[in-house]
Amino acid sequence: MLRKLSRTAEQLMNRRRTSRSASAEDLLSTLHHLTARAREEVELHQARVELAEALQRKMLPATLPSLPGLEIAARYAPARNGLDIGGDWYDGFMLPDGALAFAIGDVQGHDVEAAAFMGQVRIAMRAIAASTSDPGEVLHRTNDLLLTVDTDLFATCTFSRLDPVTREIRSARAGHVASVWATVDGSSGLTDDEGGVPLGITPGAVYPVTTRRFERTGSLVLVTDGLVEGPSLSIEDGLDRMRRLVGTYVHASAEELADRVLGAAEATGHEDDAAVLVLRHEDRRGRTGR
Repeated sequence: MLRKLSRTAEQLMNRRRTSRSASAEDLLSTLHHLTARAREEVELHQARVELAEALQRKMLPATLPSLPGLEIAARYAPARNGLDIGGDWYDGFMLPDGALAFAIGDVQGHDVEAAAFMGQVRIAMRAIAASTSDPGEVLHRTNDLLLTVDTDLFATCTFSRLDPVTREIRSARAGHVASVWATVDGSSGLTDDEGGVPLGITPGAVYPVTTRRFERTGSLVLVTDGLVEGPSLSIEDGLDRMRRLVGTYVHASAEELADRVLGAAEATGHEDDAAVLVLRHEDRRGRTGR
């Protein structure tokens, strides 16, 4: 009887060890499978990040134009969420007639598609700007062209054209945030133009043009909304804060001012990507006005 009980107990112990071993093997197999999947997803995500970063680098200009008495600087900061990339961009280039063109804009989204669409907007705008001197017409034609592209994305933008002789700058906005300006005489404000709807939404949209002159030494700062709006800052407060910042550093170089403006993104919560384009101009008669 004792031998029978001993054999039964031994059989039960063997079954438990077998059950435990099987459960451990199943767990290890499951962990191995999950680890492999996680590795594949990380590698895929990294590939998408690298592709988006490459697109962003290629789409932003390597150099910006310049003129005597005009300093230009630009900065870009990626979003903290998503692929750490987005559709914000800036551009500056020389036109066939010797004028300078400047643009800043924002495509919805923070992914490869947003970066690619941003490139389409930028290339289209460059091509169209070479054939018309009217900034409103540039936006109008770009808008109609983008409507032929099979996408649900849209973009906001400010496009400006600077005459190197008269220092007259003509600008049009497509649903984009206002620009900020300040001069060394203590004046500062926001661009007071009517603007139109974002690009890629309404066929035949019209974009009014506003004209101003660079006469006294100062800066015109074009921004995207990631610099003036966020979870902790309304766009009205953000623009007013930016106006005061530009006025405070009105004597700074374009490079320093661009750094200061980009640093202000921290006050918004910085969940969106952000771009800034600074045009620092000297007195037309060659005096700094200090």
